[in-house]
Amino acid sequence: MPDQTPNAPAGDGVVLRPMTSADLPFTHALTDLLRWPHRRADWEQVFAHAEGIVAERDGEIVGCALRWLWGEHHATVGLVIVTPACQGRRIGHRLMSAVLEGLEDRTVLLHATAEGRGLYERLGFVRTGELRQHQGIAQPAPLVALQPGWRLRPAGVHEAAALQALDAAARGMPRDALISDLLASADACVVLDHDNEPRGFAMLRRFGRGHSIGPVVAPDLDGAKALIAHLASVNAGHFTRIDIDFDSGLAECLESIGLLRVDAPTTMVRGASLASPAGGPSLFAIVTQAVG
Repeated sequence: MPDQTPNAPAGDGVVLRPMTSADLPFTHALTDLLRWPHRRADWEQVFAHAEGIVAERDGEIVGCALRWLWGEHHATVGLVIVTPACQGRRIGHRLMSAVLEGLEDRTVLLHATAEGRGLYERLGFVRTGELRQHQGIAQPAPLVALQPGWRLRPAGVHEAAALQALDAAARGMPRDALISDLLASADACVVLDHDNEPRGFAMLRRFGRGHSIGPVVAPDLDGAKALIAHLASVNAGHFTRIDIDFDSGLAECLESIGLLRVDAPTTMVRGASLASPAGGPSLFAIVTQAVG
């Protein structure tokens, strides 16, 4: 991130400065204040790959914004928060302007709440789609029949490179360090295999109130359903969350196994399109709304 030495206080006494790991207890408290489900461990995992800005007033953190740089041409922005007592003072605009500094030549992705969408539009982001957040107590899912030559199997200990390549093709940006980290910490990772070649994968991870399924990368809807059904059954009887693309075709399947829709953030991009290449894998469920 460009050098962000603490700036002079604005008329409201708010100062922006770079975020450090020492700020995590306080930024985690911001998500608690908004009743977002993030655990401290969730913050630690995503901050390990991030750069951030915090807004302080009288020594108290009242806002933050984070960004993740993926390769030379892409970035995501998330966890943009201003404490309710300080909203309406353009602090969010100042945080976003700071976190976007230096990203003019990159494609930048974010997922917007209804409250934040107007701000992001003014900063040059355009709507490209929607997410559907589904969650609940997972029920055992019927197995999805696969065509001959296709199977599900556990991820191998040396498959990180293959899964990183699948994720990069599906998400449209390279996220090798993140995928490696998630693979190491996931409770389960299942691979969709065709004639001994990985063609998709999905992870079950601790997140928020329980577990999250994501990312889910697959060549088609049936493959995505097979991956999700397997992991939902692994986590049956426990709180499970999954964030899917609105156009994925998965909503009815998820609701049938107890994962009901609870939210619908807007997918927004500034810069070039992130469309998956024709014939390649697709991203059916994201990692988190912050990192995409």
